Amino acid sequence: MKCMQRPVHVVGVGMIPFTKPGASDPYTVMGARAAQLALDDAGVPYREVQQAYVGYVYGDSTSGQAAIYGVGLTGIPVVNVNNNCSSGSSALFLARQAVESGMVECAIALGFDQMVPGALKGAYDDRPSPMARFAQAMDAHQGTEPALPRAAQFFGGAGRDYIKEYGIRPDTFGRIAVKARQHAARNPLAVFRQTLTLDEVMASPTVFAPLTRYQCCPPTCGAAAAIVCSADFAKKHNLDRRVVIAAQAMTTDTPSTFEKRDMRQLVGYDMTASAAQQVYEAAGIGPDDLDVVELHDCFTANELITYEGLGLTPEGTAEKFILDGDNTYGGRIVTNPSGGLLSKGHPLGATGLAQCAELVWQLRGQADQRQVEGARLALQHNLGLGGACVVTLYQAVDTAA
Repeated sequence: MKCMQRPVHVVGVGMIPFTKPGASDPYTVMGARAAQLALDDAGVPYREVQQAYVGYVYGDSTSGQAAIYGVGLTGIPVVNVNNNCSSGSSALFLARQAVESGMVECAIALGFDQMVPGALKGAYDDRPSPMARFAQAMDAHQGTEPALPRAAQFFGGAGRDYIKEYGIRPDTFGRIAVKARQHAARNPLAVFRQTLTLDEVMASPTVFAPLTRYQCCPPTCGAAAAIVCSADFAKKHNLDRRVVIAAQAMTTDTPSTFEKRDMRQLVGYDMTASAAQQVYEAAGIGPDDLDVVELHDCFTANELITYEGLGLTPEGTAEKFILDGDNTYGGRIVTNPSGGLLSKGHPLGATGLAQCAELVWQLRGQADQRQVEGARLALQHNLGLGGACVVTLYQAVDTAA
């Protein structure tokens, strides 16, 4: 990965309150609302946007157009993106590329999903599943329990393999859920704002050991969006240029995903580590320079292994990182101040852009009760099995020049 060709600024973000399935507006309404919030935040009329990239997982073809037409019919290209749980960040990746390359001056990335209750499942049973190779590898390594949610088996298995190697306590994972609820209690847009004790987390029904129900993200409905543009466009329109994308990388699976016979690799640990390393090298920083991180905590086990994949703490030290409180306010680095996927919610297509919105607010100093004091460098990690991982570094910059 090479350094950015020209600065790309995030000049506007928008996010609607996340809700449980059945309590939301249709995706068309949610998507249009989030897009308009981002446009209003930027102070940019939709007619100035030259391209749109729209991420979602549960929707028919051209759902992106159906949503974004709610803010205007300007004839611009609208690209629909489905990269599983990293769809929103994949849309942002494409919008950033379009601006960075000089192809356009201003683009919007939008993400949404209108989900249904229950565990995730594929839409088709008459053709090969894109997860078939992953399911076969999991079955060969740890077996499969058909009656249990498959995603929990993938990530719970990663937790089991971590315990097997490092001997940590199962309730270490539960402490992540406690932290997530504490953070979400400060976030008016989160779906779960009630705090939980460790006893409550561990006493909730076991989904797939070591994961209990409160350690699994809920199906969620919601939408979020971001406006990105060049420095010249921002200056011309007198936009807020305080936040720039300093580096970004997207990775997909390599042979190690399947050859290491370890559930941590199967759920994307190596994709995460590779994308993070590319970003650090491109930006000339290290993980110790970060102030705040939004990472993909679809399950507590994934948050724990991602601490190490991103280099926030050395391999084998995640338990100490958690017990010392280094993952929250007053510690080394605040992780998921929004409440994360576990508590803010996880509408698959919107998640990456909701993470973006949170980090932009943090770098602007607009995160209210969640504010990380003096935040200047923020890292985003968004993962989709099947697979794709997007890591994005945001930087607060001096716009006096």
